[in-house]
Amino acid sequence: MQPHEARQIAESFGSDPERYDRSRPGYPDAMVAAIVDASPGREVLDVGCGTGIAARQFEAAGCSVLGVEPDERMAGFARRRGLDVEVASFEDWRPAGREFDAVTSGQAWHWVDPAAGAEKASEALRAGGRVALFWNAFEAPPALTAAFADVYRQVMPDFPRNPWARAVRDAYAPIFDKVSDGLRGAGTFGEPEQWAFEWARPYTRDEWLEQMLTGGDVSQFAPALRDELVAGTAAAIDDFGGSFAMQYTAVVITARRSGA
Repeated sequence: MQPHEARQIAESFGSDPERYDRSRPGYPDAMVAAIVDASPGREVLDVGCGTGIAARQFEAAGCSVLGVEPDERMAGFARRRGLDVEVASFEDWRPAGREFDAVTSGQAWHWVDPAAGAEKASEALRAGGRVALFWNAFEAPPALTAAFADVYRQVMPDFPRNPWARAVRDAYAPIFDKVSDGLRGAGTFGEPEQWAFEWARPYTRDEWLEQMLTGGDVSQFAPALRDELVAGTAAAIDDFGGSFAMQYTAVVITARRSGA
């Protein structure tokens, strides 16, 4: 099953939008500025906007943002924070003659069909507009990464997607390739580029555990299994000193829409 076909996981994040919004990381200001500067204007369509984490950053950079979000619960939270949101899957959403300078998507485009999404993005962008799709790839300190991987192996020895078994950016590589191929297949974009922005965020044990509970995989685990995984992760962080700095790489797949 491809990520965009896993609707049960894709629609699980709205179970606790408040936790999602307060615990999920944002994106580096340098990334937001680079996308805005590379776009012809400041009208932004944010796809899979969720609670509005990225959208609020683009608004703070002077953009006018419209969000598209399939989950009414997430959209409702974003609206309460002042964001204009239309509820629809992006594949079914209609631009209705509207054109944007940038189509963005933070940590969400893998839930969109890459071919249909690219075509819809092209339809929504004015000539010269930019699609910019980005993800946060994370890397904990090596000793803590090994400890987290051991927790997964002990609690779920047969789980095929141990998130700590290899670098997260490497795990995202097939998604980046599919996204880029989708943009190429639309026939209306220039050659996709990959940008990277390094940044870091400190976490206490409890802050990381709260963020961990918003994960798509973790949300699908049986409660007893999830509790065991959380307890093991908490113990690993305590052994490490109770806090750590997570290194992030915000990776952007971006392309410019060709002229009319």
